[in-house]
Amino acid sequence: MEETEKMEVNGAVLLIETEPVPLEKDADGVVRVDGTRVTLDTVVAAFEEGATAKEIVYQYPSLDLATVYSVVGYYLQHRQDVEAYLLWRRQERERVREQNQAVVDSRGIRDRLLARRAAEGRA
Repeated sequence: MEETEKMEVNGAVLLIETEPVPLEKDADGVVRVDGTRVTLDTVVAAFEEGATAKEIVYQYPSLDLATVYSVVGYYLQHRQDVEAYLLWRRQERERVREQNQAVVDSRGIRDRLLARRAAEGRA
């Protein structure tokens, strides 16, 4: 819910608006930047690796500068909650990886792929 406060200083009017954080949760519980496929995880990881907001926008053109600043600001103000979410995401990735490994036998996959490539004459 947006809130607006009107403040007048020396004849100039300044509107102070509270805007919602541009994040949304998808059906799987993954938090993404509104209207994009970019995850909160991605923005936080880039920021933690030292990327500036401008660099993040350059890496992910579907984002704009104001949105990145807003998401990073949210992360900084809610670090403990976001870190708990990121831990859950890492645990989920590990669980899915283990499930996939239980279903797919990856032993010898490199040798099978190289043999297939050789058989197709692309050695």
